[in-house]
Amino acid sequence: MIAKPELIHLCDLTVELAAPIELGDSPRGRRRIIPIVGGSVIGKRLNGRILNLGADWQTILADGTAELDTRYSFETNDGATVDIRNFGYRHGPPEVIAALARGETIDPALYYMRTHPRFETGDSRYSWLNSLICLGTGARDASAVKIKVYEVT
Repeated sequence: MIAKPELIHLCDLTVELAAPIELGDSPRGRRRIIPIVGGSVIGKRLNGRILNLGADWQTILADGTAELDTRYSFETNDGATVDIRNFGYRHGPPEVIAALARGETIDPALYYMRTHPRFETGDSRYSWLNSLICLGTGARDASAVKIKVYEVT
């Protein structure tokens, strides 16, 4: 019998952001780069600080959906460096998305924000991260994104 996947909490990411750099309209939608400048990683097996290194190369599609395409790194509390590539979508009612764009704090239950984080490291203590499938559920604050990351078993 094929096993039904389950989700096990891996960590919580708080990803601190700088002001967006607007690139303008492209054939696929409005493009922007949002620099990642810090943050934290907190979990039972994974803890550290997000480095001031990376960005979200975001595309706002015609229907208002934000296509999230991030790449950044963190350093674990014991000195390993881990790369994160995180792809996902954020969408919801236009008035909710407009409030997020104004920097208002909105209940994340009012919009959809899901991601697929992938981890990569050369540190043997964390090599188990290299082959995980993970899902994230997130929320956008004025200057940070918060993502709960779950390992798919």
